[in-house]
Amino acid sequence: MPRPGTGAEVAFDLGPRVDSRPIESPLVTHPPPLQPTGEQYEIRSGDHRAVITEVGATLRSFRVGDRDVVRGFGADEVVHGGRGQQLLPWPNRIRDGRYVFEGGDQQLALTEPDRHNAIHGLVRHVPWILVEHAEDRIEQRVRVFPQPGWPGTVEATLRHSVSAAGLLVEVTVTNVGSAPVPFGYAAHPYLTVGEQSVDEVALTVPAGRYLEVDDRLLPLQLRPVNGTTYDLRAGDPVAEVNLDTAFTDLAADDGRWVVRLELGDRWAELWAEAKFGWLQVYTGADRRDQSIAVEPMTCGPDAFNPGITHDDVIVLQPGDSFAGQWGVRGA
Repeated sequence: MPRPGTGAEVAFDLGPRVDSRPIESPLVTHPPPLQPTGEQYEIRSGDHRAVITEVGATLRSFRVGDRDVVRGFGADEVVHGGRGQQLLPWPNRIRDGRYVFEGGDQQLALTEPDRHNAIHGLVRHVPWILVEHAEDRIEQRVRVFPQPGWPGTVEATLRHSVSAAGLLVEVTVTNVGSAPVPFGYAAHPYLTVGEQSVDEVALTVPAGRYLEVDDRLLPLQLRPVNGTTYDLRAGDPVAEVNLDTAFTDLAADDGRWVVRLELGDRWAELWAEAKFGWLQVYTGADRRDQSIAVEPMTCGPDAFNPGITHDDVIVLQPGDSFAGQWGVRGA
């Protein structure tokens, strides 16, 4: 080893050589982004096929062969216009979002702010739990807990299934809380027969009375359809009739009533059990190319408040259940 001060070069042992090149991180993969309505569940039987979504247990589509029977929306779209949604624990509108039940004042959020109403329940935009998913059926469940404007707890189970007979929807709602609750249910599918405009669709609605409403679509009075543009029992084309109308006194055969659309060789029907005593039909207002919403309802608009629709509210005591069926078929 050289002596200090001799000017001899000194070598130091720096240990193993370190590679100064940047270290490449391992490839990180990310799951694909979720669709706006969550998981998409397809069910099929033969040439009958439907898609139901995680969010809202929404009926996104129903086809027979290459023909749409329910006009829905794309997997990458946000649901709009209520298409295919489930409406509970009330359907349609509640005036100012206010009602009184069991002596308590209730105030719901105004989810239709332009008309100052609460509309279409509390489960449309929440994820439903998957209970069962088989090739030809799916069952989902959701619970609604007490919250502003809603005083109790209910559990809803919805089962969609397809077969050669069409699409069947079975709904069961149980009061799993400790207090009674008011209740109503509806669904909001849009039926199509391949029309360019709803004006050309022959529409049959087996209703004896319609609900006259104000500019907020709230009840004024019930009127017979006889002699009015709301008499749709003969199956005439919609033409220029503009409907956002609730109907009742629905003529049932073997415990079911049926609404039918026809155009050329195509047809579509929505049926419901007689316990669905109301029906809303919507032709799209100034958008005549949006197909026709046919909404089976257990009660009419503003049914939680006193008035002409109030008698059809269902009061579920703790442990009580409502069970009903409706369906769609077509070709």
